[in-house]
Amino acid sequence: MLLNKQVEDVKSEEITIISRGVKIEGKITSSGNIRIDGEIQGDIFSESNVTIGEVAKVKGQINANVITIGGKVSGIVRAKDKLILDSKSNLKGDIFTKNLVIEEGAKFDGKCKTGGSIDIGEIQETTKPSTTITK
Repeated sequence: MLLNKQVEDVKSEEITIISRGVKIEGKITSSGNIRIDGEIQGDIFSESNVTIGEVAKVKGQINANVITIGGKVSGIVRAKDKLILDSKSNLKGDIFTKNLVIEEGAKFDGKCKTGGSIDIGEIQETTKPSTTITK
């Protein structure tokens, strides 16, 4: 039983890295953390955290507990707990999150729904957010 718990603890700290220069087309699913520094054309699903680096480009949905964006993203973003838009981020798409942090210099073009609980598995693309933020 103790060995099983140690294996579960290691899994929660695992990180998948998509390095600069790597291009992927298709869906990415992970139970651990994901860091993107390359280019993704497709949806990203994580049960943990997703970080989009400054040089990264993502075209597709991103679904995770905590999402940090430093690069370019085009698509719907669903963060169950928190979304952070770093100062060099450029997001074109709608946001659904419990907590939103936008650093000075971040670019965001889309609609935003914050607060309450966000169930990233149940939100449909047809959901219309009630708040619009443009920076």
